[in-house]
Parts: sequence; structure tokens; C-alpha cells
Amino acid sequence: MSKNVTEVSQRSQFVIQALRALFHLVIVLSITIWALFAWSFPLPGLVIGLGVFVLTVVIWALFLSPKPMLATDRFGQSLIELLLIGGAVAAMLELGVFWVIPVVFGIAAAVVGFLATAKR
Repeated sequence: MSKNVTEVSQRSQFVIQALRALFHLVIVLSITIWALFAWSFPLPGLVIGLGVFVLTVVIWALFLSPKPMLATDRFGQSLIELLLIGGAVAAMLELGVFWVIPVVFGIAAAVVGFLATAKR
């Protein structure tokens, strides 16, 4: 019985981590797409879009990656994750996405982030 419970727990943790990775990918992409279209093409839009992409990935790698370069406690990670989620929601709203989709995305990303970092 114990082995079966452990397998289910590991499987659910894998699913939660995979969902969290998918949400992080959408966060990075939405912030990058916003940065590309917020300024006129070709020169300022491409340079700022690439710069924002690099900045977002560096912040993710420093604090939220599976092996973060700067180890912080759970609350520090949650703060950085919530800031990135808020940035993605704001980017989606600025891009003209109907407001229900960014709100649901933000709530779902925050819940999955909480579940992924919660101690069992």
C-alpha cells in the first residue's frame, strides 16, 4: 500500500511541476511578445523585445528554475513568481486579450506555483 501511495504522490508532483513549467513558458512568451509589439519595428521593437526576453529568462534562471542560481526561501521565490505572473497578466491585457483569460491564467499560475512549492 505504501509503494502505491508513493507512486501516486510522485506522479502528481510530476504533473504539477510540468504544469508549472508550462505556465512559466507562457509567462516568458507573453512578456516577450508584449515587448516586441509595444514599440515600433524594426529597430527599437526588436532590440527591446530581445532585451526583455533575456531579462525575463535571467530572472527565471536566477530564482525559479529547478536548480536556481540564487537560492532563496520559499517566500522569496513566491514573490518573484508572483511578479512575473503579474507582468504576464499585464502584458496580456495590454495586448488586447479579453480580460477573463489573463485573470484565469494568473489565478491558475499562482495556484500551481503554490502547489509546486508547498512542503508535503
